[in-house]
Amino acid sequence: MSGLLALLDDVAGIAKIAAASVDDVAGQAAKAGAKAAGAVIDDAAVTPKYVHGFSAAREVPIVWKIARGSLFNKLVVLLPIALLLSAFAPWLITPLLMIGGAYLCFEGAEKIFHALAHDHGNDSHLTVTPGGAAGLEEERVRGAIKTDFILSAEIMTIALAAIPNGDAIWMKALILAVVAVGITAAVYGFVALIVKADDFGLHLHERGGPTAALGRGIVHVMPGFMKVLTVVGTAAMIWVGGQIVVHGLHVLGQHQPYEWIHHMAEAAAQAVPAAPGAAAWVTTAFFDGIFGVILGMILIPVAHYVVSPAIGAVKGLFGARA
Repeated sequence: MSGLLALLDDVAGIAKIAAASVDDVAGQAAKAGAKAAGAVIDDAAVTPKYVHGFSAAREVPIVWKIARGSLFNKLVVLLPIALLLSAFAPWLITPLLMIGGAYLCFEGAEKIFHALAHDHGNDSHLTVTPGGAAGLEEERVRGAIKTDFILSAEIMTIALAAIPNGDAIWMKALILAVVAVGITAAVYGFVALIVKADDFGLHLHERGGPTAALGRGIVHVMPGFMKVLTVVGTAAMIWVGGQIVVHGLHVLGQHQPYEWIHHMAEAAAQAVPAAPGAAAWVTTAFFDGIFGVILGMILIPVAHYVVSPAIGAVKGLFGARA
C-alpha cells in the first residue's frame, strides 16, 4: 500500500509539473504571438486578394490550401531552422530579425508608394493565366504560400526572440509550434470569415424579414472594412518593422535612434500624467513608424535597382549552367 501511495504521489507530482509546463507554454506562446502582431495583421489583410475573381464555392477551399501551405512553412521548414539557430547560432537571431524588420518596412513603404501613385504594381498575382480557372487557382495558391513564407519566417523569428534563452529546446519547440498553429488558425479563420461575409450578407438579404437590413448592411460595409484592414495592416507592418530595426541597432551597440525615441516617450508620459503608459506607447509607436517609413522608402530603389538585378543575374547564371 505504501508503495502504491508513493507511486500515486509521484504521478501527481509529474502531473503538476506537466500542468505547469502547459501553462508556461501557453503563456509564452501568447506573449510571442503578440510580438508578431504586425506581420499577422498584414497577412490577414493581404490573403483575401488571392480569392478575388473565383466563384463563392472555391473561396474557402483556396483559403484552406493556403492555410495548409502556411502550416507547412512554419512547422516543417521554419521551426527546425529556428531551433538550430537557437542552439548553434543565437547571435544570428538579432541580425535576422533586423533583416525581416527591414523587409516589413520595405513592403509597407512600397504599398504606400503604389497607393500614392495610384499604381497596382503589387497586384501581379491577380492577373489571369493561360491555364484557365484551375491554373489560375494553383498559381494564386503558390503565390500566396510564397508570400506567407516570408511573413511566417518573420513571425517565427520574432516568437523565437521572445522566448527566454534558458528554456529547454523541447520547450522552445512546443512554444513555437503553438504559436505557428495558433496564428495560422487565427489568421486564416479570420480570412475565411472575411471572404464569406458578402455571401452571408446576401443570404440574409434574400431571406427577407428582420435580418434583411443586417444583410444589406454587411454587403455595404465589407468593401470599406477591407480598405481599413489594408491600411491597418500596412501601418502595423511599418510600425513593427521600424521597432525591430531600432531595437536591433540598440542591441548591436548603435543606441540611436532608440535612446532618442525612449527620451521622447518619457517626455510624453510626463506630459500626460492621467495615462502615462498609453502616452509613452503611442509616442514610441509613432516614431518607430516614422523610422520605418524612411527606411522603407530608402530600400525601395535599393530593392529594385540593386537586389532584384542581382537575383536575376544569379538565376540567369545557374540557368545557363543547367
